[in-house]
Amino acid sequence: MNAKQRQEAIWENVFAQARIAGALAGRAANPNPMLVQIDGGKIYEVPGGPCGFAWVTVRPGNSPVANWLKKRFTVEDGTAWKPAYGGGIQLWVWDFDQSMVRKAAYARAYAETLKANGIAAVAGSRMD
Repeated sequence: MNAKQRQEAIWENVFAQARIAGALAGRAANPNPMLVQIDGGKIYEVPGGPCGFAWVTVRPGNSPVANWLKKRFTVEDGTAWKPAYGGGIQLWVWDFDQSMVRKAAYARAYAETLKANGIAAVAGSRMD
């Protein structure tokens, strides 16, 4: 195994740890249910809380780890990335349906795991 392959194996392990940390944090999150009333009629409870999105941004977008992510993360394997506003790449959270609270918890734990392993990352989220 050459140096590049060793580095990529390390990144594969770090991102696997980040996925586990994110999944545990998302499951542990306790969103307040959201109540929705449609056209003044029946009120529905959304147990996952507000709907929204979350992501992890890795910067800079041309770093060795970001270049590896661009090749490694694809829609075909259930992961994806896109260019981040202001530079870097964004890894979107696909788990936890539409629950912004659970997705944001996932993203924070994921980013913290990356940072703990020397990868510049920050979590973000927004309501839908």
